[in-house]
Amino acid sequence: MRALRTAAAVLLGAVVLAGCGSDGGGDSDGPGGRPPSGGSGTAASAPAQPSPGPSSGGTAAPSGKPTDTAGAPTAPTVPVSPAPSSALERLVTVTRSGGIAGRTSSLLVKGDGSWTRLDAQARPAGTGKLAPDRVAKLRAALGQADFAHLPRVLKGGGTVFDGFFYAFVHGGHEVAADQESLTPHLQDVLDELPPFEAG
Repeated sequence: MRALRTAAAVLLGAVVLAGCGSDGGGDSDGPGGRPPSGGSGTAASAPAQPSPGPSSGGTAAPSGKPTDTAGAPTAPTVPVSPAPSSALERLVTVTRSGGIAGRTSSLLVKGDGSWTRLDAQARPAGTGKLAPDRVAKLRAALGQADFAHLPRVLKGGGTVFDGFFYAFVHGGHEVAADQESLTPHLQDVLDELPPFEAG
């Protein structure tokens, strides 16, 4: 009887062990032992990072080529006298003396084109205002005259008896010359001024 019980116990233990071995193999199919599928793994669910490129954010690296036309030939610029900081500031003063009558008169031109004529005693002898296009031409002539690089007294022209003598004041510079020593650009300045004497 004891031998029968022992045999039954051994048989029951073998069945139990066999069942445990079967359950242990089934764990590999459960959630913990199942291999990740291609559609539900963490690698597939991570958001894709955008790759940097020229079109993202507009911060493309410079290509090394200039974006302007610095290398293209440009037209030569014509120097123009800068406009005064105020319309009432003096643009130029020109005094003319000599001539057959030996008279002296001055013209004072402001930045807005208004002008005053003075006689030999510095008394007002006339006023007026230049047209805007005339003021622009006067400024261009003053710029081309390049007062900063002219000597205080221009010489070298022929002598003309009873000729005129001119004294210019512009941009803090003074230049004087008789009519035969005027540079072409100083003559252009005179051409844009109103008359030195009333007509």
